Amino acid sequence: MFNLILASKSKVRKEILDKNNITCTVEPSNVDEDLVKESLTNEGAPPEIISKNLAELKANKVSQKKNNEIVLGADSVIDLDGEIISKPLDRDEALNILKKLNGKKHYLISSVCISKNGSMIWNYTDKAALTMKKMTDEKLKEYLEKISDEALFSYNVYQIEGEGRALFAKIEGDENTIMGLPVKKIKEYINSL
Repeated sequence: MFNLILASKSKVRKEILDKNNITCTVEPSNVDEDLVKESLTNEGAPPEIISKNLAELKANKVSQKKNNEIVLGADSVIDLDGEIISKPLDRDEALNILKKLNGKKHYLISSVCISKNGSMIWNYTDKAALTMKKMTDEKLKEYLEKISDEALFSYNVYQIEGEGRALFAKIEGDENTIMGLPVKKIKEYINSL
C-alpha cells in the first residue's frame, strides 16, 4: 500500500481520509487561492473550473517535489448564482455571507485531483445543492456566536456536520462533498491503482 500525500492543511479532509482508512501524510501546497480565484474569475471561468484548477494546482505543486508519489489536492467553492463565495476573513464578513445565502439555494462544488511527478493523473468534481432557511439577522448572529473561530475560518461559514446543519431547509448531495472531499470516488480510484 502506498502512502498518499494530502496537499492541504484542512483538518476535515484529513479526518475524512482517516475515517475511510486511507493513510496519508499532510504537506500543504501554500497556493495563493485568492489570487488564482480572482484571475480565473476575471477570465470568466465557471465555479466548477475554478475549483478543479485550484485542486490541480495544489496537487501538482506538491507532487513536483515528491518523485513517484501520489498527491491529492482538493478545493471547494460556494457558487451562489455564478458568484464565488470565499471563506470569510472575519466575523463581520461571515455574517454578510450568511445574509447573502439566507433563504436561497446555492451549490457547494468540491474538486479533487491526484497528481504524480508534477502532473495530474486523475480528477473528479462533485456538486451539492443546499437551500438555506430564511432566518432573521438575529438568528444568524446567534448561530455565529456558537461557532469557534477555527470552525468558522476552516469550513467557510457553515459546518454541515455540526451546528451548520440547522441553517438548511434542504440538502441535496453527498455530505463528504459538502465537507470538501468526495471520498467515495477517491477510494474507487485508489483501489484501481
